[in-house]
Amino acid sequence: MPQEGNVPSSNSTSSDPSVFFLTGIPGLEDMHLWISIPFSSVFAIILLGNCTLLYVIRTEPSLHKPMFYFLAMLAVVNLVLSTTTVPKILSIFWFNSREINFSACLVQMFFIHSFSMMESALLLAMAFDRYVAICNPLRYATILTNSVIVKIGLAALVRAVVLMAPLPFLVRRLPFCQSHVIAHCACDHMAVAKLACADTRINSIYGIIIAFFIVGLDLMFIALSYVKIIRTVLSLASKEEQLKAFGTCVSHLFAILVVYLPGVLSSVIHRFGEQIAPYVHILLGTFYLLFPPMMNPIVYGVKTKQIRDRVCLIFQGKSI
Repeated sequence: MPQEGNVPSSNSTSSDPSVFFLTGIPGLEDMHLWISIPFSSVFAIILLGNCTLLYVIRTEPSLHKPMFYFLAMLAVVNLVLSTTTVPKILSIFWFNSREINFSACLVQMFFIHSFSMMESALLLAMAFDRYVAICNPLRYATILTNSVIVKIGLAALVRAVVLMAPLPFLVRRLPFCQSHVIAHCACDHMAVAKLACADTRINSIYGIIIAFFIVGLDLMFIALSYVKIIRTVLSLASKEEQLKAFGTCVSHLFAILVVYLPGVLSSVIHRFGEQIAPYVHILLGTFYLLFPPMMNPIVYGVKTKQIRDRVCLIFQGKSI
Protein backbone atom coordinates (compact mmCIF):
# COMPACT_ATOMS: atom_id res chain seq x y z
CA MET A 1 0.00 0.00 0.00
CA PRO A 2 1.49 3.42 -0.89
CA GLN A 3 2.29 5.91 1.81
CA GLU A 4 -0.42 8.53 2.31
CA GLY A 5 0.12 12.25 2.52
CA ASN A 6 3.55 13.44 3.56
CA VAL A 7 4.38 10.59 5.91
CA PRO A 8 7.80 9.08 5.34
CA SER A 9 8.31 5.35 5.56
CA SER A 10 9.23 3.92 8.96
CA ASN A 11 12.83 3.34 7.87
CA SER A 12 13.49 6.79 6.45
CA THR A 13 15.16 9.73 8.10
CA SER A 14 13.64 13.18 8.33
CA SER A 15 15.38 16.24 6.97
CA ASP A 16 13.87 18.34 9.75
CA PRO A 17 14.70 16.96 13.23
CA SER A 18 11.94 19.05 14.81
CA VAL A 19 9.17 17.33 12.84
CA PHE A 20 7.63 13.97 13.74
CA PHE A 21 4.73 11.99 12.30
CA LEU A 22 1.91 10.14 14.07
CA THR A 23 0.65 7.05 12.22
CA GLY A 24 -2.80 6.91 13.81
CA ILE A 25 -3.76 3.22 14.00
CA PRO A 26 -1.01 1.35 12.10
CA GLY A 27 -2.47 -1.45 10.00
CA LEU A 28 -5.94 0.10 9.95
CA GLU A 29 -5.22 3.19 7.82
CA ASP A 30 -7.96 2.28 5.34
CA MET A 31 -10.50 2.29 8.17
CA HIS A 32 -9.49 5.59 9.77
CA LEU A 33 -12.62 7.37 8.55
CA TRP A 34 -14.86 4.71 10.05
CA ILE A 35 -12.83 4.56 13.27
CA SER A 36 -13.26 8.32 13.61
CA ILE A 37 -17.03 7.89 14.14
CA PRO A 38 -16.80 6.26 17.60
CA PHE A 39 -13.86 8.52 18.51
CA SER A 40 -15.76 11.71 17.66
CA SER A 41 -18.86 10.39 19.44
CA VAL A 42 -16.86 9.63 22.58
CA PHE A 43 -15.26 13.10 22.42
CA ALA A 44 -18.70 14.74 22.18
CA ILE A 45 -19.89 12.72 25.21
CA ILE A 46 -16.75 13.70 27.17
CA LEU A 47 -17.26 17.41 26.45
CA LEU A 48 -21.00 17.38 27.10
CA GLY A 49 -20.83 15.13 30.17
CA ASN A 50 -17.99 16.84 32.01
CA CYS A 51 -19.13 20.40 31.17
CA THR A 52 -22.64 19.51 32.37
CA LEU A 53 -21.19 18.00 35.54
CA LEU A 54 -19.19 21.17 36.26
CA TYR A 55 -22.25 23.35 35.64
CA VAL A 56 -24.48 21.22 37.89
CA ILE A 57 -21.96 21.18 40.75
CA ARG A 58 -21.49 24.94 40.48
CA THR A 59 -25.21 25.80 40.39
CA GLU A 60 -26.66 23.17 42.77
CA PRO A 61 -26.13 24.25 46.43
CA SER A 62 -26.70 20.73 47.77
CA LEU A 63 -23.60 19.61 45.84
CA HIS A 64 -21.28 22.14 47.48
CA LYS A 65 -19.58 19.40 49.46
CA PRO A 66 -16.02 18.01 49.49
CA MET A 67 -16.83 14.89 47.45
CA PHE A 68 -18.31 16.96 44.64
CA TYR A 69 -15.51 19.51 44.71
CA PHE A 70 -13.12 16.61 44.08
CA LEU A 71 -15.47 15.39 41.36
CA ALA A 72 -15.35 18.84 39.74
CA MET A 73 -11.53 18.70 39.78
CA LEU A 74 -11.73 15.25 38.17
CA ALA A 75 -14.01 16.65 35.44
CA VAL A 76 -11.47 19.38 34.67
CA VAL A 77 -8.70 16.77 34.46
CA ASN A 78 -10.86 14.68 32.11
CA LEU A 79 -11.46 17.68 29.85
CA VAL A 80 -7.75 18.53 29.69
CA LEU A 81 -6.79 14.91 28.94
CA SER A 82 -9.26 14.62 26.08
CA THR A 83 -8.73 18.05 24.51
CA THR A 84 -4.96 17.58 24.38
CA THR A 85 -5.27 14.30 22.46
CA VAL A 86 -8.55 13.81 20.60
CA PRO A 87 -8.43 16.85 18.23
CA LYS A 88 -5.07 15.70 16.83
CA ILE A 89 -6.31 12.10 16.58
CA LEU A 90 -9.37 13.22 14.64
CA SER A 91 -7.24 15.39 12.34
CA ILE A 92 -5.23 12.26 11.50
CA PHE A 93 -8.38 10.25 10.82
CA TRP A 94 -10.18 12.96 8.84
CA PHE A 95 -7.45 14.91 7.04
CA ASN A 96 -4.40 12.62 7.22
CA SER A 97 -2.72 15.46 9.16
CA ARG A 98 0.01 13.37 10.76
CA GLU A 99 2.78 15.91 11.14
CA ILE A 100 3.49 17.23 14.63
CA ASN A 101 6.18 19.61 15.81
CA PHE A 102 8.57 17.89 18.24
CA SER A 103 8.03 20.58 20.90
CA ALA A 104 4.25 20.21 20.55
CA CYS A 105 4.72 16.44 20.87
CA LEU A 106 6.63 16.89 24.13
CA VAL A 107 3.94 19.25 25.48
CA GLN A 108 1.23 16.71 24.62
CA MET A 109 3.29 13.97 26.29
CA PHE A 110 3.60 16.04 29.47
CA PHE A 111 -0.14 16.76 29.63
CA ILE A 112 -1.11 13.13 28.98
CA HIS A 113 1.09 11.71 31.73
CA SER A 114 0.78 14.49 34.31
CA PHE A 115 -3.02 14.70 34.14
CA SER A 116 -3.31 10.90 34.21
CA MET A 117 -1.35 11.07 37.47
CA MET A 118 -3.65 13.82 38.75
CA GLU A 119 -6.61 11.57 37.98
CA SER A 120 -5.12 8.89 40.24
CA ALA A 121 -4.42 11.41 43.01
CA LEU A 122 -8.00 12.72 42.92
CA LEU A 123 -9.40 9.20 43.20
CA LEU A 124 -7.26 8.81 46.32
CA ALA A 125 -8.60 12.12 47.66
CA MET A 126 -12.16 10.92 47.05
CA ALA A 127 -11.38 7.67 48.90
CA PHE A 128 -10.13 9.77 51.84
CA ASP A 129 -13.38 11.77 51.69
CA ARG A 130 -15.44 8.56 51.93
CA TYR A 131 -13.24 7.29 54.77
CA VAL A 132 -13.78 10.46 56.82
CA ALA A 133 -17.52 10.59 56.02
CA ILE A 134 -18.12 7.00 57.19
CA CYS A 135 -15.45 6.42 59.83
CA ASN A 136 -15.39 9.92 61.40
CA PRO A 137 -18.75 11.48 60.46
CA LEU A 138 -18.85 13.89 63.42
CA ARG A 139 -15.50 15.41 62.40
CA TYR A 140 -16.23 15.47 58.65
CA ALA A 141 -16.91 19.21 58.42
CA THR A 142 -13.88 20.12 60.53
CA ILE A 143 -11.43 17.80 58.72
CA LEU A 144 -12.44 18.48 55.11
CA THR A 145 -12.72 22.26 55.14
CA ASN A 146 -12.58 24.30 51.94
CA SER A 147 -8.95 25.24 52.59
CA VAL A 148 -8.00 21.57 53.05
CA ILE A 149 -9.76 20.67 49.79
CA VAL A 150 -7.84 23.40 47.94
CA LYS A 151 -4.55 22.18 49.45
CA ILE A 152 -5.29 18.59 48.39
CA GLY A 153 -6.05 19.75 44.84
CA LEU A 154 -2.86 21.81 44.69
CA ALA A 155 -0.83 18.92 46.12
CA ALA A 156 -2.18 16.61 43.38
CA LEU A 157 -1.25 19.19 40.74
CA VAL A 158 2.24 19.87 42.13
CA ARG A 159 3.01 16.16 42.50
CA ALA A 160 2.00 15.49 38.89
CA VAL A 161 3.95 18.45 37.50
CA VAL A 162 7.12 17.75 39.50
CA LEU A 163 7.20 14.01 38.71
CA MET A 164 6.24 14.32 35.04
CA ALA A 165 8.34 17.40 34.19
CA PRO A 166 11.48 15.26 33.65
CA LEU A 167 9.81 13.21 30.87
CA PRO A 168 10.06 15.83 28.08
CA PHE A 169 13.67 16.57 29.05
CA LEU A 170 14.56 12.86 29.11
CA VAL A 171 13.17 12.55 25.58
CA ARG A 172 14.63 15.81 24.26
CA ARG A 173 18.17 14.76 25.20
CA LEU A 174 17.91 11.69 22.94
CA PRO A 175 19.29 11.74 19.38
CA PHE A 176 16.72 10.90 16.69
CA CYS A 177 18.90 10.06 13.70
CA GLN A 178 16.60 7.52 12.02
CA SER A 179 12.82 7.25 11.84
CA HIS A 180 10.62 10.13 13.01
CA VAL A 181 7.41 8.12 12.58
CA ILE A 182 5.61 7.52 15.90
CA ALA A 183 3.54 4.33 15.74
CA HIS A 184 0.73 5.76 17.85
CA CYS A 185 -2.22 8.18 17.82
CA ALA A 186 -0.57 10.41 20.42
CA CYS A 187 2.87 11.24 21.80
CA ASP A 188 3.15 8.54 24.42
CA HIS A 189 6.46 8.67 26.30
CA MET A 190 7.90 5.28 25.33
CA ALA A 191 6.41 5.35 21.81
CA VAL A 192 8.56 8.43 21.15
CA ALA A 193 11.61 7.34 23.16
CA LYS A 194 12.00 4.00 21.37
CA LEU A 195 12.61 5.88 18.08
CA ALA A 196 15.90 7.22 19.45
CA CYS A 197 19.19 5.82 18.21
CA ALA A 198 20.57 5.71 21.77
CA ASP A 199 20.14 3.85 25.05
CA THR A 200 16.66 4.56 26.48
CA ARG A 201 16.96 2.53 29.67
CA ILE A 202 16.76 5.67 31.83
CA ASN A 203 13.44 6.60 30.18
CA SER A 204 12.11 3.08 30.65
CA ILE A 205 13.23 2.80 34.28
CA TYR A 206 11.82 6.21 35.18
CA GLY A 207 8.47 5.35 33.58
CA ILE A 208 8.29 2.03 35.46
CA ILE A 209 9.19 3.68 38.78
CA ILE A 210 6.44 6.27 38.36
CA ALA A 211 3.84 3.70 37.30
CA PHE A 212 4.52 1.15 40.02
CA PHE A 213 5.53 3.28 42.99
CA ILE A 214 3.36 6.38 42.59
CA VAL A 215 0.17 4.90 41.11
CA GLY A 216 0.81 1.76 43.17
CA LEU A 217 0.94 3.83 46.35
CA ASP A 218 -2.32 5.56 45.40
CA LEU A 219 -4.00 2.20 44.92
CA MET A 220 -2.57 0.88 48.18
CA PHE A 221 -3.95 3.84 50.17
CA ILE A 222 -7.31 3.59 48.37
CA ALA A 223 -7.48 -0.10 49.32
CA LEU A 224 -6.51 0.71 52.91
CA SER A 225 -9.28 3.34 53.09
CA TYR A 226 -11.85 0.82 51.91
CA VAL A 227 -10.65 -1.84 54.35
CA LYS A 228 -11.33 0.63 57.18
CA ILE A 229 -14.64 1.68 55.57
CA ILE A 230 -15.81 -1.95 55.29
CA ARG A 231 -14.87 -2.66 58.92
CA THR A 232 -16.82 0.42 60.07
CA VAL A 233 -19.85 -0.37 57.90
CA LEU A 234 -20.03 -4.00 59.07
CA SER A 235 -20.06 -2.77 62.68
CA LEU A 236 -23.28 -0.84 62.06
CA ALA A 237 -26.32 -2.31 63.75
CA SER A 238 -28.88 -2.58 60.95
CA LYS A 239 -28.70 -3.78 57.36
CA GLU A 240 -30.40 -0.55 56.28
CA GLU A 241 -27.59 1.53 57.78
CA GLN A 242 -24.98 -0.70 56.16
CA LEU A 243 -26.57 -0.42 52.72
CA LYS A 244 -26.91 3.34 53.06
CA ALA A 245 -23.23 3.69 53.99
CA PHE A 246 -22.09 1.42 51.15
CA GLY A 247 -24.38 3.31 48.77
CA THR A 248 -22.37 6.50 49.26
CA CYS A 249 -19.26 4.66 47.95
CA VAL A 250 -20.73 2.99 44.87
CA SER A 251 -20.01 5.82 42.42
CA HIS A 252 -16.44 6.16 43.63
CA LEU A 253 -15.85 2.41 43.35
CA PHE A 254 -17.14 2.48 39.77
CA ALA A 255 -14.83 5.41 39.01
CA ILE A 256 -11.85 3.45 40.39
CA LEU A 257 -12.67 0.47 38.17
CA VAL A 258 -13.19 2.71 35.13
CA VAL A 259 -9.78 4.38 35.58
CA TYR A 260 -7.56 1.52 36.70
CA LEU A 261 -8.89 -1.60 34.94
CA PRO A 262 -8.28 -0.38 31.34
CA GLY A 263 -4.78 0.75 32.37
CA VAL A 264 -3.93 -2.61 33.94
CA LEU A 265 -5.38 -4.46 30.92
CA SER A 266 -3.42 -2.30 28.48
CA SER A 267 -0.19 -2.74 30.47
CA VAL A 268 -0.52 -6.52 30.70
CA ILE A 269 -1.29 -6.92 27.00
CA HIS A 270 1.55 -4.56 26.06
CA ARG A 271 4.10 -6.57 28.07
CA PHE A 272 2.91 -10.13 27.51
CA GLY A 273 0.81 -10.03 24.32
CA GLU A 274 3.68 -10.39 21.86
CA GLN A 275 1.48 -12.22 19.34
CA ILE A 276 -1.21 -9.52 19.38
CA ALA A 277 -1.31 -7.16 16.39
CA PRO A 278 0.23 -3.69 17.00
CA TYR A 279 -3.05 -1.90 16.24
CA VAL A 280 -4.66 -3.69 19.24
CA HIS A 281 -2.03 -2.16 21.55
CA ILE A 282 -2.64 1.31 20.06
CA LEU A 283 -6.42 1.00 20.33
CA LEU A 284 -6.16 -0.15 23.96
CA GLY A 285 -3.77 2.68 24.81
CA THR A 286 -6.11 5.23 23.29
CA PHE A 287 -9.12 3.56 24.92
CA TYR A 288 -7.36 3.96 28.29
CA LEU A 289 -7.10 7.72 27.69
CA LEU A 290 -10.71 8.26 26.58
CA PHE A 291 -12.81 5.72 28.49
CA PRO A 292 -12.50 7.22 32.02
CA PRO A 293 -13.28 10.83 30.91
CA MET A 294 -16.37 9.51 29.12
CA MET A 295 -17.59 7.23 31.91
CA ASN A 296 -16.98 9.35 35.03
CA PRO A 297 -19.80 11.88 34.41
CA ILE A 298 -22.12 9.05 33.33
CA VAL A 299 -21.41 7.02 36.48
CA TYR A 300 -21.92 9.97 38.83
CA GLY A 301 -24.91 11.22 36.83
CA VAL A 302 -26.66 7.86 37.15
CA LYS A 303 -25.69 7.10 40.76
CA THR A 304 -26.12 10.57 42.35
CA LYS A 305 -29.74 11.67 42.74
CA GLN A 306 -28.99 15.39 43.04
CA ILE A 307 -26.97 15.38 39.82
CA ARG A 308 -29.51 13.21 38.01
CA ASP A 309 -32.46 15.42 39.01
CA ARG A 310 -30.66 18.64 38.13
CA VAL A 311 -29.58 17.32 34.70
CA CYS A 312 -33.17 16.26 33.97
CA LEU A 313 -34.37 19.79 34.81
CA ILE A 314 -31.71 21.35 32.60
CA PHE A 315 -32.64 19.24 29.57
CA GLN A 316 -36.33 19.87 30.18
CA GLY A 317 -35.63 23.60 30.05
CA LYS A 318 -36.71 24.20 33.64
CA SER A 319 -35.04 25.93 36.56
CA ILE A 320 -34.97 24.99 40.21
